Amino acid sequence: MISAKRALILLLPIAVAACAGGEDAREAVVTMDNGSANQAYPGNHRTELLAFMKTYLNNPVGVHEASLAEPVQRTVGGRPRYVSCVRFSPRESDGSYRELRERAILFVNGRLDRVVENASDVCAGAVYAPFPDLEKLTR
Repeated sequence: MISAKRALILLLPIAVAACAGGEDAREAVVTMDNGSANQAYPGNHRTELLAFMKTYLNNPVGVHEASLAEPVQRTVGGRPRYVSCVRFSPRESDGSYRELRERAILFVNGRLDRVVENASDVCAGAVYAPFPDLEKLTR
């Protein structure tokens, strides 16, 4: 008998694929991988993400509400990738804060490959935990 958790995991790819569409459909088609791919786990994902965010953000100082989801293997654009999701509120040059942003970080062979800015489909169901290291970035 299939447990409810396992059934949810098996049905999630169908639900996510059904929601995909538009210009970014190629990137948005995401399914849970069955573990058959030989992608290396991004063991250094936090360090790589922090180094990347330091250059990605116009002002890496003073980020608020940072949270991170641990990498999970999914099929993105027809290829197996480890995906980690990050949420944060960047600081503006006038000292105000922008709305909360969500980004999907894709890893290939254990290394940060790229960022998907429209991450709502890719990060659907992500389990976030506080990421204080992102809030402590300096220039």
